[in-house]
Amino acid sequence: MTNSQIADAFEMMADLLEFQGENPFRVRAYRNGARAIRNLPESVSSIVNDDPGRLLEIDGIGKAVAEKCEVLVRTGELPQLKKLQDEIPESVLTLMRIPGMGPKKAAAVYRELGIATLDDLKQACELGRIRELKGFGAKTEEAILSGISLAAAAGRRIYWANADEIVAELRSHLSDCEGIEQLEFAGSYRRGRETVGDLDVLVVAAEVDRIMDRFAGFSGSPSVLARGDTKMSIRLASGLQIDLRIVPPESFGAALQYFTGSKEHNVVLRGRAKQRGLKINEYGVYRVDGDQETYVAGATEEEVYAALDLPCFPPELREARHEFAWADAGNLPKLITLDDIRGDLHAHTDETDGQASLDEMAEAARARGLRYLAITDHSKRVSMAGGLDEERLLAQWERIDQFNARRGDDFTLLKGIECDILEKGGLDLSDDVLAQADWVLASIHYGQRQPREQITARILEAIEHPSVSAIAHPTGRLINQRPAYDVDLDALFAAAKKHGKLLELNANPMRLDLDDVYCAAAKGHGIPIVINTDAHSVESLGLMRYGILQARRAGLTKADVANTRTWPQLKKLIGRKRSGGDQKGE
Repeated sequence: MTNSQIADAFEMMADLLEFQGENPFRVRAYRNGARAIRNLPESVSSIVNDDPGRLLEIDGIGKAVAEKCEVLVRTGELPQLKKLQDEIPESVLTLMRIPGMGPKKAAAVYRELGIATLDDLKQACELGRIRELKGFGAKTEEAILSGISLAAAAGRRIYWANADEIVAELRSHLSDCEGIEQLEFAGSYRRGRETVGDLDVLVVAAEVDRIMDRFAGFSGSPSVLARGDTKMSIRLASGLQIDLRIVPPESFGAALQYFTGSKEHNVVLRGRAKQRGLKINEYGVYRVDGDQETYVAGATEEEVYAALDLPCFPPELREARHEFAWADAGNLPKLITLDDIRGDLHAHTDETDGQASLDEMAEAARARGLRYLAITDHSKRVSMAGGLDEERLLAQWERIDQFNARRGDDFTLLKGIECDILEKGGLDLSDDVLAQADWVLASIHYGQRQPREQITARILEAIEHPSVSAIAHPTGRLINQRPAYDVDLDALFAAAKKHGKLLELNANPMRLDLDDVYCAAAKGHGIPIVINTDAHSVESLGLMRYGILQARRAGLTKADVANTRTWPQLKKLIGRKRSGGDQKGE
């Protein structure tokens, strides 16, 4: 089983136990275990097969979770989880998606009224049955009724890229309102998570009502969920909730730090504050002396962290993974930026499934300041995209040579290919042709549901091929649409290291493959990552920024990413030789 599958099982355990009113410490243990496993670069299956006792050395994994990990790996299922799933209808879990419900209220309507579906709940609200339950009331019933239609949408997370578009619109919308002194977005959006569940916006402003009135007019006529003295919540037609908080200037930095999170990062931070006789919350940092609390800091994030003798962590690192250990050792990494990228090594043209010509893609890349671009159209196996056979590919490479000859030395177009890894194994084009390429990406598009051993063997064979430069989108996942195929990434890492091959971080926001945890693992193995856009148009060359954000979450620096190098430097890294134009693209 993959780490994600194991973590999902423990998350489900926690949800079902909380629904049943189980001991909160037990629920928390499963949630902590799920988080630890999801963030673990090493395969749990490999640990179990090697030495199960090592699981207990992992922070967040206790004896109960470790024992269940072993059962999951060896049997593929968990009897305790199956028992819980048999006891609680799956439809009941949808009740917890309704704003304000949660496990306890969902359990109450299920146990006392026998409600197990959203339709049943809607009918009960319309009949006035919900308000009769202890702890509910008429207002709660009205809120539940209004939230039922949004429950499904509210339970979904949107791509960070989509959230970024909303943020830009809202920032522009609010910028027209006079009196705003400071404005920042927080939460998982600011940390750069690949998906976002809601948005938090913090504002310093004297005229609160003016700001809230303006906020209420965003994006047509959003549903106003709540409006108070300093907080207001709206829900867009898409189901996305946005929370606005008005904070005083002396608390802005503390509030930004607190609402940026993550929750786990903040737990560590509060513990460090307590050790120093301090208290930290969304209002500031305070010196505690008996019953007296004295304000110490809070206007900026920098002073909040400085009060605890810590650097101001980049938001992308605030996941309680390695950032505190790095800070304590004085080696917090200088994270990669978009300006560090020299070239893009995955792009398509209209000769296959792209939307622009070879010349148009090259000129667009050059206009963005890139020094080289690899044209990597699909090979013939991807027939639905009009993949190239050997004859068409060689003709394209001849045109690339002609382009480079007339362009000059400031930009290099690379002769590349995204070569399919066949279902039976092997590559889609002949060795003689591949040997003439500057850059070869190997990728899987078919047979993604094959057994773990078969998919792993296919990719390992590609890694061993002398002409292959890198593996594209190594797990094949599409976020919120298609899970990663079952592949032994530990074996891939070992092979990539041995053969000097690169692994791609595909910057398309629907892919972001490798994910941040596995990018960090690749770095730990000493394997350079190549961040590519997989561009199919001149506009999609701009997707690079999403890959950079994911790389920053992985703690990658400029040195960890291969295409921060010049083309001559990159050629040496991948051990390839090229027949001409060696000094171009510097």
